[in-house]
Amino acid sequence: MSRIGRMPIAIPAGVTVDVAENNHVTVKGPKGTLERSLPTEMEIKKEGEEIVVTRPNDLKKMKSLHGLTRTLINNMVIGVTEGFTKELEVNGVGYRAQKSGKKLTLNLGYSHPVEMEDPEGLESKVDGNKIVISGIDKEKVGQYAAEIRDKRRPEPYKGKGIKYADEVIRRKVGKTGKK
Repeated sequence: MSRIGRMPIAIPAGVTVDVAENNHVTVKGPKGTLERSLPTEMEIKKEGEEIVVTRPNDLKKMKSLHGLTRTLINNMVIGVTEGFTKELEVNGVGYRAQKSGKKLTLNLGYSHPVEMEDPEGLESKVDGNKIVISGIDKEKVGQYAAEIRDKRRPEPYKGKGIKYADEVIRRKVGKTGKK
């Protein structure tokens, strides 16, 4: 049995969860509303203040969908109550990030500044060399953070670039001259 899929999801106070036909789940909470269509094979039931996900049989595909479905619903519930954040760090001489309105301007050693617009439902803040992205949809927060990081990935020799705050960059030794 899937250990994650078996666990019930507790619904906190102030959160409403609706399961429509074809497993279209809507979660409303203090921070906003999230909707998602989940695999129709899974059975999503609301039992009191809990949501239980069950699978029809023990085929490999059903086993893998079981844990996924439960985790997706759980992330929606956490998103509308607490929200999600990702933190990025800008490292390097002359590398800067600035915020004006919904526009994020990055100076990353290119001949031009890189400008990015905050997607709907997401918010980014710049604090020194840190960029903090926050929102209620875990997938969108992670995707936007990855797109910002892709503008200049960290390199292994000097560690310059944009990295996640919890990321460790494997450093390499540069080349040495002849004697």
